[in-house]
Amino acid sequence: MSAKKPSNTLTSTCCYCGVGCGVLVHKDKNEKVLVEGDKNHPGSKGMLCSKGLNLHYTVNDKSDRLFYPQMRYNKSMPMERVSWDEALDRAAAVFKTFINKYGPNSVAFYASGQCLTEEYYVVNKLMKGFIGSNNIDTNSRLCMSSAVAAYKMSLGEDSVPVCYDDIELADCFYVTGANPAWCHPILWRRVEAHKAANPDIKIIVVDPRVTDSCGLADLHLQLNPGTDITLNHAIGRVLIENGDIDIDFINNHAEGFEAYSKLVFQRSLAEASIVCGVEEKKIRLAAKYIADAKGFISMWTMGLNQSSVGTNKNLSLINLNLITGHIGKPGSGPLSLTGQPNAMGGREVGGLANLLPAHRDLSNPLHREEVQNFWGGTVIDPKPGLTATEMFEALNDGRLKAIWILCTNPLTSLPNVRLAEEALKKAKFVVVQEISNKPESLAFADVILPAAAWAEKEGTMTNSERRISYLNKIVDAPGEAIPDAEIICRFAQKMGYKGFDFKDPAAIFDEHVKLTAKTNMDISGLNYDILKEKGTVQWPYKKKGPVKGVPRLFTDKLFYTPSKKANIYPVSDELTSEKPNSDFPFILTTGRIRDQWHTMSKTGKVNKLNQHYKQSFMEIHPDDAAVLEITEGDIAVISSRRGEVQVKAKISGQIKQGVIFLPMHWGKILGSDLNRVNNLTSDQVDPISKEPDFKYCAVNVVKFKKPFQRIVVIGAGAGSYGFVKSYRVLNRDDEITIFSKENFPFYNRVMLPDYISGEQQWEQLVKMKDEEEPAYNIRLLRGVSIEKIDRVNKQVTDSRGVKTNYDVLLIATGSRAAIPKNVPALPGIFSMRNRVDADNFKKHIPVNAHVVIVGGGLLGLEMAASLREIGVKITIIQRTSKFLNRQLDDLGSHLLHEEMVDQGCDIYYYDEVQLYYGRSKLTGIGLKSGRKINCDAMILAIGTTPNMEIAKEC
Repeated sequence: MSAKKPSNTLTSTCCYCGVGCGVLVHKDKNEKVLVEGDKNHPGSKGMLCSKGLNLHYTVNDKSDRLFYPQMRYNKSMPMERVSWDEALDRAAAVFKTFINKYGPNSVAFYASGQCLTEEYYVVNKLMKGFIGSNNIDTNSRLCMSSAVAAYKMSLGEDSVPVCYDDIELADCFYVTGANPAWCHPILWRRVEAHKAANPDIKIIVVDPRVTDSCGLADLHLQLNPGTDITLNHAIGRVLIENGDIDIDFINNHAEGFEAYSKLVFQRSLAEASIVCGVEEKKIRLAAKYIADAKGFISMWTMGLNQSSVGTNKNLSLINLNLITGHIGKPGSGPLSLTGQPNAMGGREVGGLANLLPAHRDLSNPLHREEVQNFWGGTVIDPKPGLTATEMFEALNDGRLKAIWILCTNPLTSLPNVRLAEEALKKAKFVVVQEISNKPESLAFADVILPAAAWAEKEGTMTNSERRISYLNKIVDAPGEAIPDAEIICRFAQKMGYKGFDFKDPAAIFDEHVKLTAKTNMDISGLNYDILKEKGTVQWPYKKKGPVKGVPRLFTDKLFYTPSKKANIYPVSDELTSEKPNSDFPFILTTGRIRDQWHTMSKTGKVNKLNQHYKQSFMEIHPDDAAVLEITEGDIAVISSRRGEVQVKAKISGQIKQGVIFLPMHWGKILGSDLNRVNNLTSDQVDPISKEPDFKYCAVNVVKFKKPFQRIVVIGAGAGSYGFVKSYRVLNRDDEITIFSKENFPFYNRVMLPDYISGEQQWEQLVKMKDEEEPAYNIRLLRGVSIEKIDRVNKQVTDSRGVKTNYDVLLIATGSRAAIPKNVPALPGIFSMRNRVDADNFKKHIPVNAHVVIVGGGLLGLEMAASLREIGVKITIIQRTSKFLNRQLDDLGSHLLHEEMVDQGCDIYYYDEVQLYYGRSKLTGIGLKSGRKINCDAMILAIGTTPNMEIAKEC
């Protein structure tokens, strides 16, 4: 028997990809959590990928969290902390104003596939059922909408027909437009284990790159980007030619085969081979593997979905399952690999601009009436709302006035993202509901609302196999952060809408399941109690009927179309994406890397996950790199018609010639967007699914060559020397002009005490010798200071009145000795910051001199030690109770005191100089304690003051 779980351990579901792995979350007495895989979870069986294994770091690390609501009344004002009521009152007032003046379509919500189902439900209800607009879309539009459209067209509804257990029952896997080894790793581990136990099963991987998934493949079809439909049609043709199709299924349970067959025979296999860049014999072998299979599963994700012809790509793939009858039976069917953890849950509640809850059709008047009557709000608009990309286009042209962004980071994830950035600048009102202070959208917000994160709230998610999982709340949210559903419901009530006074998330879920009754995804028999007991349940899960939870759909060969037959669509293989030309000769494709998730606001916090790839990169074929004279690690400039990026080159024979790959995770870094791939990507979308064409756009690649720059450096200290030395390693051509106020530049100030004592000669302190200077190719102006900086004209004026132009200005003026205001300008009183100070001091002191050092810091003690070596009597005045009180503990300070006493120094603590004796030169000092000390000189070593005046003036 397994041991009983400790009471501080609760179940949850991983919040990354759509596999939906089960996790156990352990909480200690300090509210810190640790995660491990849940061995009882039917989908993941205790396994977690690198991201899931490190989930606890994202929960425990609160360093970037938003803790309280913030608001500003106009764009020129700073954000201020406000109460929840103030923030929501402000948001409600502005939304009401725009709705009354411009209509309900003047506002929009942009949400996320990472939202819990309950959160999705209330925001969808609010927007469609009460505000009266369908302007509610999510970043699921960017990943799964092509699959949704294809499922609806071919099967009648957005319903994944298979379950994960079909993996162990399949003989052949056709994996296309996906790298599950990196992006859906736990599902792929099940495929790996199945292959290890059954070596005869066949795995076909279709990808322009040789990914990690290809390591398991029996056949890799390295096709030309964008030719997926042609390849699928060619395989379909071979299957038909060889009689490897299911005639009974086609005749009795499908429609459209005749037109499809006619279409695929229009292009010969030889011609298809040339178009795809795949050998004819490999196409035939792929068809043979499928034909020989008793169980055939097709798997795909963004490579098919994120395309201007994404719906057609999906349909061409699903057709292979339909013409072979591999659907509705164990080990067979199309399995779309969902990108986000709850993209399917969002689709279930109708959380896209063209959907209604429970897979109802927005264009169907009866469906709209059903939902309308259930919610009891306003009339539901029959016209689809603005999709993700359309929202930002509408903000840009002024049609949309206000946008509410929750749980997503559009200024990294949207295509042609600089256009989206311009749109947010123009937006009249922006609400950002977030957990992190990192997303770039926060800079454009008028209201910022702090949300609870994963493990800080309860709710449900649905994974790729229609499996609904319950997520426990484990810890409290930090500060004033609250769950997203509660934020939306509070806002709805501020707007004056009824039906949002839910007691808890369970009540929201109960309302959601009632709305699914008598639909194809009926889960009216579900509630939190059942989910807590069972952990996970596959839909449908009807209130009435013997079957509770269905592993696979369409086992009766009855589909959700009006005719109850599946549709075999004869789709065109024309590619409408932006084509390469002489100006932009390369094809750019984008994707994920193994250890990062989306825009890295979570995984980027975990040091372990940053080790795989620490920065963005461009993968390019060796032959292409050779022509461009790019070597491994060189910086490349990649440009499209929309923008450019600069990243290091990774030369790899694993990518197709003429194609480059960039990861999609990196956004702005320190204000720079040179790693943000979506500066480049096309905002072209599929006409049916409205999903953007992330996987194909035309770009140019050149080796980075830095433009010539004139660099002016003010100051010739250690910082200036370090810059010159490092910069000249990388760049020999730029002009560098250095202004040195001193006649003696580039020396080690720290060693001035050794110069005074004679232990080191001046030449030993100099960092850049005169004879070395020409090698650094600098123009060094000694004894010349800068008096004025003109930032507008990029010009400096020096102490001679000469003007020097610059492209880059470095202010390296360093610091000077801190001198108290009451110190007289009396010979014998010294600071010790430069050679002039040191030379004047050496000239001033007589033999057997007595010197007072004010300050027991590092400089003062070094000076005392050096002067004792040449027989100078030393008295140290220290204002505090010990030496180096900030750097050393009591014992360390005490040992240092004993060392200075052993060297013959007199030391006075808790004292300071108040009087200075002497007319023509210093002869003595008087201390605050009343003690008088005769001396020949005094060195002030009480600290330094930065030379910032010139910087402040400009």
